[in-house]
Amino acid sequence: MRIAVTGSIATDHLMTFPGRFADQLVADQLHTVSLSFLVDNLDVRRGGVGPNICFGMGQLGGTPILVGAAGYDFDEYRAWLDRHGVDTGSVRISEVLHTARFVCTTDKDHNQIGSFYTGAMSEARLIELKAVADRVGGLDLVLIGADDPEAMLRHTEECRTRGIPFAADFSQQIARMDGDEIRTLLDGATYLFSNEYEKGLIESKTGWTDAEILSRVGHRVTTLGSRGVRIERVGDTPIEVGCAEETAKVDPTGVGDAFRAGFLTGLSWGVGLERAAQVGCMLATLVIETLGTQEYTLRRANFMERFTKAYGDEAASEVQSFLS
Repeated sequence: MRIAVTGSIATDHLMTFPGRFADQLVADQLHTVSLSFLVDNLDVRRGGVGPNICFGMGQLGGTPILVGAAGYDFDEYRAWLDRHGVDTGSVRISEVLHTARFVCTTDKDHNQIGSFYTGAMSEARLIELKAVADRVGGLDLVLIGADDPEAMLRHTEECRTRGIPFAADFSQQIARMDGDEIRTLLDGATYLFSNEYEKGLIESKTGWTDAEILSRVGHRVTTLGSRGVRIERVGDTPIEVGCAEETAKVDPTGVGDAFRAGFLTGLSWGVGLERAAQVGCMLATLVIETLGTQEYTLRRANFMERFTKAYGDEAASEVQSFLS
């Protein structure tokens, strides 16, 4: 399968302040705050849902097609993704804007002050999926992830117009979208991804019941945190897959992206939904054990050993050949 992943491309600039923000705030001066925090360290990480998902697919041996917009400072990030199996040939490079970035400072009580700079992400709405499909010889599935909202709507409409199967995955953007936009983005999707909280929010904003939404999509894939994932489709018994045991819970950031990477890769291998979900859950476990969304290493022998322990010999025999 030729799978394109659309979504934000960004870097995270994370800093730590050794004190407490609250100690620096003067109660009767909150209307004119002017503060500067001397931080102890700076951690710059590659991020954005599009690259996070593509990186995971590349680690599993796939060649995902990243579709998004980045700035003229993207060269080093592009080289990293290229080296890890990602096709970056359809990334639009802005001539005037930096790559999107999240800048966040965390104090000793884990309170955070952050800002998100959209930057070049706003140009994602200018990308035509037809040009992407023509370049790679057609598309079998497009995952429409969190991105510039106008780009998400445009990509969805183009998939419908051109008959390209698509997966709806609003994640962080669901908070700013209204019911009409959400209904437009999910109607007719082959897959609808969300976590449990987002599932309820989708139903609340659209005014559609769980059953109504399920009737409008091919499959509803709901991640359940530490309980794994549930996959539903009309007329079938739901499939539930648990998480593989982790060695440590280091950082949950990017776990959902890793699940999607494994699940989509499983689909591209042609295995069933349950196996694809198991691959996704195993990959998500590697991410939660690692600081950063693209800092884990997939060692195939270790992956298969842990996969076998979690899901059994029969499951392992189905995916072994794809990782050998």
